[in-house]
Amino acid sequence: MSPGLLILIILCTGIAGLVLGRRRALLGAQSSGQKLHSLPMAYGQSVFLFATVPALLLVAVWLLLQPVFLEGRAAGMIPASDIPAGSGVALLLDEARRIAGGLPAAAATLPSVLAAAEALRAGAESSRQMLSLAALALSLGGAVWAFLRIRPEARARNLVEQFILAMLMGASLIAILTTFAIVASLIFETVHFFQVYEARDFFLSLTWSPRFGGGSQLGLWPLLWGTLYISFIALLFAVPVGLMAAIYLSEYAGPRMRALAKPLIEILAGIPTIVYGLFALITVGPLLRDYLAQPMGLGDSSSSVLTAGLVMGIMLIPFVSSLSDDIINAVPQAMRDGSYGLGATQSETIRQVVLPAALPGVVGAVLLAASRAIGETMIVVMGAGAAAKLDLNPFEAMTTITVKIVSQLTGDTEFASPETLVAFALGLTLFIFTLGLNILALVIVRKYREQYE
Repeated sequence: MSPGLLILIILCTGIAGLVLGRRRALLGAQSSGQKLHSLPMAYGQSVFLFATVPALLLVAVWLLLQPVFLEGRAAGMIPASDIPAGSGVALLLDEARRIAGGLPAAAATLPSVLAAAEALRAGAESSRQMLSLAALALSLGGAVWAFLRIRPEARARNLVEQFILAMLMGASLIAILTTFAIVASLIFETVHFFQVYEARDFFLSLTWSPRFGGGSQLGLWPLLWGTLYISFIALLFAVPVGLMAAIYLSEYAGPRMRALAKPLIEILAGIPTIVYGLFALITVGPLLRDYLAQPMGLGDSSSSVLTAGLVMGIMLIPFVSSLSDDIINAVPQAMRDGSYGLGATQSETIRQVVLPAALPGVVGAVLLAASRAIGETMIVVMGAGAAAKLDLNPFEAMTTITVKIVSQLTGDTEFASPETLVAFALGLTLFIFTLGLNILALVIVRKYREQYE
């Protein structure tokens, strides 16, 4: 039985339990002459929850753990003598996975790989059967148990509320565990990378030249330089424009202009990044090349750091302007009135009172925008190119960490070579960098809010 059909049967069982449970509660109240403790629907909801939630949880956990168990057993069937030199079992296991999925085996496929593919196929089939039996039994058992417990004096509402509270706590726990799982996977694969590639070469080398098959130079600094350079140009454009837009909207614009201009600015945040990339590729890049780079003799390519930085800065304007606008509006009006009472003009009040008071929040908004810029990929791919190098010329093509993570994991790759595993080291570096920026921004914003709320 397929997982989709199994989930549908479980939900149908729960709906049937909902109807029958409600009906049993009403009939029980009529026959005994007692008043129901809870609404009739609460009794049906209790049957629905016990019929669906445990069974669906079992299905989710089973489907998550099944590939790990089956592939671990299949990997043990492949002897070390069959593993190619300089490679790992992941490549052969991937071939076995494709054969088990229905693709024909090649003539040169090893017998051990065929045996592993057959084990994967048979294990998946038996696992589906066991899952179907276990989930249906748990669903029916939960429905019957909750159905038989329905009595007029039963506190069904309290039971449903406690069940939902447990579900909410479980959802929060899942979110936390997912974060830990992501970090743990990055750390685990990064440690694996440093076991096959020198950490000293990764952190100190100034050359990025991956070569699948050996002889790679995987230096971090060219990618980190491109990331920081493009992000700096983006912030250099977005912060003044966004901050001045926020000052105008909060201090000078009338209600009609504010109601019109702020949604129009925030539309920029909803445009897909691929659209920004196309804008950089076909409009901004050629303009900068034809009117700046070539006349000044600084380059002849439409892909450049300045192209990606300017377009990314346009994307970041609503992040800076909207957050700064909210922060400036949160400055107490009494501070403005006191400044006016001392004879200051509106511009002097903004420069000497409002902006200093809003500065911590504005700094937090800028740091949040910076973390967004550091993680951007599509604009860089289409606007800045893919050249990893250290250069100060803003009209030269460069690249970022996120672009190289995508390129190293694109295609039919195995997670055993340093050229592939380096993506996880780059991801962990980027994660630590952006996490630090986010924490710093949240600390600054929280301090600001505690001061004025």
